[in-house]
Amino acid sequence: MNQRPLSPHLQVYKPQLTSVLSITHRATGIVLAGGALLAVYWLYALASGASAYAEAQALLASWFGKLVLMGMMFALFYHLLNGIRHLFWDAGHGLELKSAYQTGWAVVILSAILTLGSWAFILGGLR
Repeated sequence: MNQRPLSPHLQVYKPQLTSVLSITHRATGIVLAGGALLAVYWLYALASGASAYAEAQALLASWFGKLVLMGMMFALFYHLLNGIRHLFWDAGHGLELKSAYQTGWAVVILSAILTLGSWAFILGGLR
């Protein structure tokens, strides 16, 4: 049997910001699909009566539920902002390495700020 060389992959290359952001973009898309399933669960509980709705609300109001919701909110903001970044790339803007790194960090930082700001608004509005 012939031993052919393997193509370079994630175990060979050192992670770079651009590759990590690309993988994160795909991962946040998967998280958002899971969030859609969670929304369907919540709507089903809402339609199923008061006790089912109370159980769903209790789950989402728990520390774990809040952690999941916060992660989904970060995924939403990240995926949205990185998608806008990709639209600019499609138009031929920001393709230089320096610009790609600057906009990449901007996406990460703005996603965190928007997530934390939204949670501060939500929690502040509930009191």
